[in-house]
Amino acid sequence: MEEDPDTYRILKLRAEILELGSAIRQLQREGLDDAAAQLLITRKRAQLDHLVKMNSANGALNITTAQRG
Repeated sequence: MEEDPDTYRILKLRAEILELGSAIRQLQREGLDDAAAQLLITRKRAQLDHLVKMNSANGALNITTAQRG
């Protein structure tokens, strides 16, 4: 079964956001500047939101269809 490219991108963005969140927390614990990481995570969240909305509009993330495949 081949995975939808958009689904892969969504999963990849979610993983990147989790990693950035961890990096931000570590920077904050160490008292370092996290502005660049905060900006990047904001951009990644916007990309994820856009991609999810586009897929929802196209019906590409229909879970029942994916379970039948």
